[in-house]
Amino acid sequence: MPAQAKVKSVDALDTFRAVLLNYVAKARPTLEEVTGDVTRLRIWLESTQRTFWENEAKKRRRAWEEAQQALFSAKLSNLRRESAAEVAAVHRARRAMEEADEKLRRVKRWAREYDSRVQPLVKQMEKLHTLLANDLIQAAAYLAESAQTLSDYADRRPIGAPAQSAPPTENAGSAATGDLTPAKNPA
Repeated sequence: MPAQAKVKSVDALDTFRAVLLNYVAKARPTLEEVTGDVTRLRIWLESTQRTFWENEAKKRRRAWEEAQQALFSAKLSNLRRESAAEVAAVHRARRAMEEADEKLRRVKRWAREYDSRVQPLVKQMEKLHTLLANDLIQAAAYLAESAQTLSDYADRRPIGAPAQSAPPTENAGSAATGDLTPAKNPA
């Protein structure tokens, strides 16, 4: 005959199940927020930032061309020599234009590489989302079922143990004598 299980606390399973459901309730919205952030970042990178730096590069190129034109005009004019301020303005405008071009190149590179760098992490998030949405919910249901089964088991009397005596009833005397007539209801 197999040994009997000693169930001491079914409440521990119920407590663990409640904590597990609380964890799922907090983790799922957080994970969905991160997934939304990934999507928003892609849109920001591919549209907002690209458009901004394309426009900024055009604006800075125009400013550089204007500064060059002013410097060239000063060189052609026999009336005056180009000033240090005009030369500095051309250099400053050229550096600003190069900076905008570099930022635009970076944005384009990140837009191209975004999927290859982010997709493995997104797949891991999808696995975690599946775990939270399906597996942990099923685990909580299994814990509830196990707790109920163990509770039912703990309430049963062990095999071979004497039955607990029932509280005496009105018919206790007639049952001892073999009289099987129902007791009269005093109501």
